[in-house]
Amino acid sequence: MLAREEYIEQAYFFRTFRERLKEDLPTQEILQALQDELLASTRLPMAVNHLRTELLHSGVIFTGMRQLGHYFTSFQAFVMEQAEQEGSRFDHWLALEILEREADYKSKESLASGLFVFQFESLARNRLGYDRGLDAIAGDPIYNEAWKIWIKRLRALLGTVDFADLLYHRSELAAKNREKQAAQKASIQQLSQPEESGTEAADVNSKSSRAPQGEEILFSEAAGRIAKANHGKDPLYLFAALQRQLGYPAVPKPQRALKLAQTHPELEMRLSRLEQRLQLMEAEQSGKLDLKEFLMKPPSFGDDLA
Repeated sequence: MLAREEYIEQAYFFRTFRERLKEDLPTQEILQALQDELLASTRLPMAVNHLRTELLHSGVIFTGMRQLGHYFTSFQAFVMEQAEQEGSRFDHWLALEILEREADYKSKESLASGLFVFQFESLARNRLGYDRGLDAIAGDPIYNEAWKIWIKRLRALLGTVDFADLLYHRSELAAKNREKQAAQKASIQQLSQPEESGTEAADVNSKSSRAPQGEEILFSEAAGRIAKANHGKDPLYLFAALQRQLGYPAVPKPQRALKLAQTHPELEMRLSRLEQRLQLMEAEQSGKLDLKEFLMKPPSFGDDLA
């Protein structure tokens, strides 16, 4: 994990980069200017300088981010790679906005659960691919070994198990429910076998309620309740509920193509006149031109003689 000031500067870098790209400024000039603007006490200016050099040599940025694996995460490099692929519908503006929100969330008191849901929704909404995408997510240093193992298991479970169920199963709420079930089972066994000592019954209860190996708690009790309430529903509803209730970061949505602006009134008037002239030329060539409609009628006066 990097220092908080690094993530603050990263969020500023990705946001400003995106805004200046929309102004049709050259990428090299943007990187050169941002290198001077960024806080010199952080390592980001040196990283941006490396990205600019890699852009000059290869024409892309994601390879430079991948080479700086100690600073940029594998997920950041993966998102930029998907945006820089030829023919990709995933544009640079959206990729940079995703990276901006991720860095902004990390600059605060971020949770591994909130970051994972954000990154997973980014893959799902933009169809970036789960195989390489989940591997890139697992490479983030915010996740411990339990998180990494679970994330890599998801590839085999997605599509066969509801995502809300996967989240609920690794939540604190599910663990408490397992403990209750184990306590009820132990009490029933104790009633059916009264000769069993209290110490042995307590030991059986402790072993049965303990989380199985490789199934440590990853999500809070509140997240478990939300996941349970969204069983069988569209995962997008689950993501939205987690954002509203727990403050998870929201994933930027792809913007729809804007409708073409209406024709300027003056241009429309000139086109109408040109169309009328063409009609007159066609009528003249075909011999159907009638000049009577262009003759002005003389004014009528009330004292005109019949």
